[in-house]
Amino acid sequence: MTREPDRQLLRKRLRAVSYFQGLDVAALDALAQAAIWRTYAPGAVIFLEGEASANLYFLAEGWIKVVKTSPEGREQVLRFLGPGEIFNEVGVLAHRPNPATAIALEHSKLWLLPRDSVRAMLLERPEAMLQVVENMADRLVEMVGLVTDLSLRSVEARLARLLLESSDETGVMPRRRWSTQAELAARLGTVPDVLSRALRRLVDAGIVHVERRQIRILDRERLKERAQLAN
Repeated sequence: MTREPDRQLLRKRLRAVSYFQGLDVAALDALAQAAIWRTYAPGAVIFLEGEASANLYFLAEGWIKVVKTSPEGREQVLRFLGPGEIFNEVGVLAHRPNPATAIALEHSKLWLLPRDSVRAMLLERPEAMLQVVENMADRLVEMVGLVTDLSLRSVEARLARLLLESSDETGVMPRRRWSTQAELAARLGTVPDVLSRALRRLVDAGIVHVERRQIRILDRERLKERAQLAN
């Protein structure tokens, strides 16, 4: 069984989250003491679409994907979440079933912040509530962007845009162990063979170079053209 980490470390990490910046020590201690520690193996479901989940989640270690699944079993990835991120605001602010499913991509460690504790903190500190609302507005903008990409841009354009947004300053997009063709295709709303053809076109054009653990951008300006981005 994985040993629970020190709650003082959790308090320090919560202070770095935008929601909780500015909270006094007592408020952070109350959240840290109420938190529940959980670990998940790769592929484990954290919560299911349609079920109730009345917790806010703080991802301490690992990576998670949030997905919608069709009746035929096809996935559309909505978000990838990494260490230090907070998710499932809907479970705290509304009595609604989960709109999506969260799945661990690798061994992941989370703190569950119970709904009652988070709501009490938000009601006492309006500035924190406003930060949560602002964050949810950002998520809405992201979802509108996702819908726009899926409906108005080709797979090649979506792939080009993802490479531009995910690469570092040297033009490299690292690929994690779980970042397979199938996962990347699910993120782009397509299937692996269509994604493979789109990536091959970019490689053949000399725009990107694909290696085992990374994709390197060779020509950023031409990739912007393929992404159908305005200058």
